[in-house]
Amino acid sequence: MTTFPPRTQHLDSADGTGLTARDAMHAPGPQVDDHMAVDVALSVLIGARVPHLLLRDEDGRCAGLVTLAQLAAHRGGSWYSDRTRLRDIPLDRGPFTSSTSILGEAEAAMRVRTLDVSPVIDEHGYALGVLALTP
Repeated sequence: MTTFPPRTQHLDSADGTGLTARDAMHAPGPQVDDHMAVDVALSVLIGARVPHLLLRDEDGRCAGLVTLAQLAAHRGGSWYSDRTRLRDIPLDRGPFTSSTSILGEAEAAMRVRTLDVSPVIDEHGYALGVLALTP
């Protein structure tokens, strides 16, 4: 199990709240390799009862985020094959939210890109958590 350092409040952000993406992120949830088959990923999502999976590349760095809706839509297409891998389907592959991003700026960037959720990564590209917009 991965543990994260205690959240600290930074007092020098431009929006005055002092919060960064790391301060507001949620636990990352399940992370799977991007070479996993779509069918297996669907099973993991359903079994874990989570809204999304974080994808890792061969080095363990964040490679994207996929939702149940994305997987179901892809699976229903005429191009679908049971050998289709997660890395082969269209999904958001970044840029991802830096853990040091000022919260207000991170939220604005997500809204511009019409993302409801974004992986939060460290300086090396490893997923630390996810930032989710509230409606």
